[in-house]
Amino acid sequence: MRLANKQISLRPQDLVVALKLVLLREKNFTYASLGAELALAPSEVHACIGRAVLARLVTQSKRGGTTPINSAIREFILHGVRYAFPAVSGPITRGMPTAYGAPIFKGRFQPDETPVWPMLDGQARGPALYPLYPSLPIAAAKDSQLYDILTMIDAIRAGAAREREFAGALIAERLI
Repeated sequence: MRLANKQISLRPQDLVVALKLVLLREKNFTYASLGAELALAPSEVHACIGRAVLARLVTQSKRGGTTPINSAIREFILHGVRYAFPAVSGPITRGMPTAYGAPIFKGRFQPDETPVWPMLDGQARGPALYPLYPSLPIAAAKDSQLYDILTMIDAIRAGAAREREFAGALIAERLI
């Protein structure tokens, strides 16, 4: 007799899709348009929304409307993201600044090195901090608001206590 595990696991891109829904503020979207903005396949966006609904980060009406639950997303980011999706660092490389080295933190912290999402055409150099999913930097480059929130999440995932606290306060302001 074989038992199947019916437990789902939230994936990092599920959180990013939920955040993008927050930023869309009730604008209509298709899986294809959301996928193009997030550098994901439409089928992956559909799967992300399904998992986010099961995790209660998003609600879906019977008519097909999808609404993010800001308070649940905020709570997950502040208290769970660094455990569910721990930061993975790598060697010095070129890339896009993230975490406490990102533009939104400029002047607030003086890091010895600026963590970067590895990118061939990156303008910064520093230790790699691998993004939540491989094509995330492409999506972040298209949307400055999404980029800011994602760098705050990376500060929570990879930062020291003061960086996590500051990023958490910024997240709390934006996800009211």
